[in-house]
Amino acid sequence: MHRFTDRLTQVQHAINEGAALSNRNAAEITLLAVSKKHSAEKIRTAAGLGLTQFGENYLQEALDKQAELADLNLIWHFIGPIQSNKTRAIAEHFDWVHSVDRLKIAQRLSAQRPETAKPLNVCLQINIDNEETKSGIMASDTIELARQVIALPRLNLRGLMIIPSANNSEEQQRDAFRRTRILKQTVNAELASQLDTLSMGMSADLNLAIAEGATIVRIGTALFGQRPTT
Repeated sequence: MHRFTDRLTQVQHAINEGAALSNRNAAEITLLAVSKKHSAEKIRTAAGLGLTQFGENYLQEALDKQAELADLNLIWHFIGPIQSNKTRAIAEHFDWVHSVDRLKIAQRLSAQRPETAKPLNVCLQINIDNEETKSGIMASDTIELARQVIALPRLNLRGLMIIPSANNSEEQQRDAFRRTRILKQTVNAELASQLDTLSMGMSADLNLAIAEGATIVRIGTALFGQRPTT
């Protein structure tokens, strides 16, 4: 508990510091605790310290944790790659999906989102550095996919998500964040939309992302420590 409290304090300080350096309001930046491979017990500890939003990559692991933590009022984000046969469970059990990169996936999420639930908040995942091994659409395809997703019922297109290349220098990382911010502005101008979310920045590049307008920062290691290997 004490170790997690210290880590949370450090992360919150980093967010506040990054916001101050960028003349931003820290309240505009959501801390998404990336809890993949960490136990439900750790999530319960985090929730006890005031965290409410958690990101998961692996569907069955996430569903097991949601069932165990059903007594808590948590907001669940799916942030991993999406297979077509997993869309129904994602549509039924999550509040946010950050990793939409195909119209087919968006269509299935829309069709399978329960009528009794609020529209599913989604972000388009952009392969901002054009990496062959990474999920996401090319930046040049963003406006067309955004146009198609906006038209779907039961979905609420909120913004864009990126994971810059791990090989980038700090300057290149910041440039990737900058290009994503500009891309969101371009989508809004072209489609008269109101995307308000930039899901970008993790433990190692938090300040750079905040400087370029991140509204959700996805923090795992800095909060929970190294992920278990099994």
